[in-house]
Amino acid sequence: MANPREVIAAAVPRLEAVGIDDARRDAEVLLCRALDCDRAHLLGYPERNIEHARIEAFEQLIARRLTREPISQIVGEREFWSLNFAVTMATLTPRPDSETVVEAVLDMVPDRTQAWRVLDLGTGTGCLLLSLLAELPAATGVGVDNSSDAVGTAKTNARRHGLDRRASFVTGDWAAAIEPGFDIVVSNPPYVQTGALAALDPEVAEWEPHVALDGGEDGLDAYRRILPDLPRVLPEGGVAVLEHGYDQAERVEMLACAMGLTVVKRYRDLAGNDRCLVLKR
Repeated sequence: MANPREVIAAAVPRLEAVGIDDARRDAEVLLCRALDCDRAHLLGYPERNIEHARIEAFEQLIARRLTREPISQIVGEREFWSLNFAVTMATLTPRPDSETVVEAVLDMVPDRTQAWRVLDLGTGTGCLLLSLLAELPAATGVGVDNSSDAVGTAKTNARRHGLDRRASFVTGDWAAAIEPGFDIVVSNPPYVQTGALAALDPEVAEWEPHVALDGGEDGLDAYRRILPDLPRVLPEGGVAVLEHGYDQAERVEMLACAMGLTVVKRYRDLAGNDRCLVLKR
């Protein structure tokens, strides 16, 4: 028999040895999963005895984390905009930086009660679209992804949050087959330069889908596909909010302006880096 304090203390150095920075937090999250409890309960009873079967379950989870498999894929979910989203190997893990896109859209919406139409290109888990629909109670939306597995995950998340009647998801090639009529377009496209993929953390480089990361030689291939369609998809005055890499704002702006779009504002993430552009037709 062992208690949570002892189990965590034994796991932390093993996780640290493979380069995991926040090893204690990871150990706590995985022990919570093995014990089917939340962290408040875990930390409130640090000396309770744990059944052998639960310790074995924890060790199986730790073994996966030691391979640098992301926590989100091990536990199968990740919080974003205060909502929990199912995560699979077909989707990127939702990240706090992408919440900047949601913030930017809500800043640009004059009336949250209107029946806005939202299009999410490269939807993945559906986190951008579904977070916006949760904030805009009369809005409806469509999420597009080139992975049918990702589309399946997004549909699962829509049902999880009771938004499946207002959100639909389709497999497609960006906005190529999308009809006009959307007030808002959002996207977190792949924007990592191909040559930089190998230098990413193992959790990203080895476990997340490269198709959702690889932006081509200069990281801008997806923008060259998305931006030409925006004047067709958006009505006059329609808004698009595109996430980009921390050093890509000026280059994405140039591409947008070449398509006749107006750059309204840049938004920064929590680290103070430029993270998304607001564009208007």
